[in-house]
Amino acid sequence: MGLIGTLIVGALAGWLAGFFIDKKKNGCFWNMLIGIIGGFIGGNVLSWVNIDWGGGFWGSLGTALVGSIIFLWIWKLISDK
Repeated sequence: MGLIGTLIVGALAGWLAGFFIDKKKNGCFWNMLIGIIGGFIGGNVLSWVNIDWGGGFWGSLGTALVGSIIFLWIWKLISDK
């Protein structure tokens, strides 16, 4: 997946994760950042437990979404808002 695809998947994953954790709207840049960080976290966490959702758009989105939810959950615990 190229840079544009990564940004699109990151934006979607960050936006969707916001509905699960924050319940508020964030900016597009923040969603992309959350999604890209979440893709890295999700890829590592899922590989530790031997889960492979395959490549492509849907596999990347699922991985980034899992990682984004984990990231936002930890962020919320640390920031204690």
